[in-house]
Amino acid sequence: MKFGIWGRAAVVLYVGFSIVSITSAQTPAARKPAPHPAPATLEGSWAGTLQAGDALLHLVLHISKETDGSFKATIDSLDQGVYGIAVDSFIQEESNLSFKVSSVGASYAGTISADHRTIEGGWTQSTVSLRLVFHREAAGTGSRKPSDAIASAEGVWQGAIEGNGMRLRLQLHVTHDDQKHLLAALDSPDQGVSGLPAVKVSQKDSVFHFEIPVVKGSYTGTLNPARNVMAGTWTQSGVEQKLEFQRSDQLLAQLRPQNPAKPYPYKEEEVTFPNDRAHISLSGTLTLPQGPGPFPVVVLLSDNGPRDRDETIEGHRPFLVLSDHLTRKGIATLRFDKRGGGKSTGNYAEATIEDFAGDAQAAVTYLKTRKDVDPKRIGLIGHSEGGLIAPIVASRSTDVAWLVLLAAPALKGQDILLLQSELIMKVAGIDEEQISRTLDFNRQTYALARQEKDPAAFETKLNDLVQSSGMGALVPPATLQAQVRTMASPWFRYLLDYDPLPALQKTLCPVLALNGKKDLQVPPKENLSIIQKALQDAGNKDSQTSEMPGLNHLFQHCPTGSPSEYGAIEETMAPEALDAVSAWVLKHASP
Repeated sequence: MKFGIWGRAAVVLYVGFSIVSITSAQTPAARKPAPHPAPATLEGSWAGTLQAGDALLHLVLHISKETDGSFKATIDSLDQGVYGIAVDSFIQEESNLSFKVSSVGASYAGTISADHRTIEGGWTQSTVSLRLVFHREAAGTGSRKPSDAIASAEGVWQGAIEGNGMRLRLQLHVTHDDQKHLLAALDSPDQGVSGLPAVKVSQKDSVFHFEIPVVKGSYTGTLNPARNVMAGTWTQSGVEQKLEFQRSDQLLAQLRPQNPAKPYPYKEEEVTFPNDRAHISLSGTLTLPQGPGPFPVVVLLSDNGPRDRDETIEGHRPFLVLSDHLTRKGIATLRFDKRGGGKSTGNYAEATIEDFAGDAQAAVTYLKTRKDVDPKRIGLIGHSEGGLIAPIVASRSTDVAWLVLLAAPALKGQDILLLQSELIMKVAGIDEEQISRTLDFNRQTYALARQEKDPAAFETKLNDLVQSSGMGALVPPATLQAQVRTMASPWFRYLLDYDPLPALQKTLCPVLALNGKKDLQVPPKENLSIIQKALQDAGNKDSQTSEMPGLNHLFQHCPTGSPSEYGAIEETMAPEALDAVSAWVLKHASP
């Protein structure tokens, strides 16, 4: 459950943010359009040029599609050496396209051509609106040295630092400015970091060098004769690691070795079921072991956010892996898209934990109608926020036979928020004074969220508080606005004062509660003991809690437990965690 709002998370390569200001322009420069044929989709890279006075600003818009079908985009400003600028509010309606770049106070609205080769529209920034045309770039354009390069290292490069079960992908951008000085920036996509600015960028013969002061890192590599591979050494805080870059504009693939491959040795069925009370439809996947049944079944309840049925996070699909593991052991599973996410209807932004508990109950009610599952052997497995939801359902219904709580919070909402932020900042190496200032600021924002019920007024007051406190310097505008929207939501306001204890104290079915010992988001020391006591107070005769050494919030083996490590870790869920869950469920699911 990624609660943290106002703390800087630790990252291997980064502890700050880079903000670019794209200067206003007057006339776009012409660019040769991409050759035929062009795909009938927005996905890909699009290039456009703004003229800022006497200078040209070359922009590249990168558009990709998420698993739920929505689009995600970033912009590179090549002449300024800044890459991966976040694009938000991306909307496509037939041939119309619009988006915002909140970090620079800009917006764009355009029309997509019938052949999907151009997007013609206007760029608005600082009340000035200018014509800007994007042309589709051919696939692989960035994998070649630019035609106007002054050094053979110019272009886009892909590499990865590997070791200890982690693979941190890196993307290096090299170009030059109008003074013929080399520029470079480094992205760490698995940590959500773009545009780390480089200094002392140089190339002498085939040797290329740059330094990234913000992470105390440097790189020296040698280009091969073909100028498409650069082998060298990355040095950070005195530690050296081999690092090879390959010339390419395509990110290296994420390695997720635990993802199961089809065909599966069990049945898989796409299902839809209603939450009649909420007037919504929930979509999911039911897996059934081979055989006639009826089978014991578990409903998987995911972390916060409009998660899909696989609980996809940082390229991992924990619920796909867990569902596959359980079904192979003879346990049916139902995992579903949260309301407003994936194929489920409803408005996630207006929902609270109480609403999600209603969705979970709807899943149980649906399973009771099926002849291939045993209505007396229906259990719930809740991860993080799902671990808050599961006891609510179990405390109100005799239909739930058992619970498994994975990294479930037991502290009140505000308490877990503050503790989470403190622990993550400590791991990031933030000094005690800054931690204290941040936590004090968090308390003020939480109080404001409680007091100001009008979302627009809350946003204005919170922005004023951010600027007056000096915290605005630590958070880029786009990130700030996203956090403001989160804190203004019904979900967050409800969470602040939510106490898990009353539901736990009414839960009488068997319960297994597991936490990773390195979990910084729901730390085991402060939560497991409370869960155990609450269940004892309830008179629960069959409960077990356990800390799992070396595991984080996602139950991955990890170095520190920082959320910034999740995407770089190849493991999706530790085998011992999978086995602990399945062994306990099988024991309690026996007829």
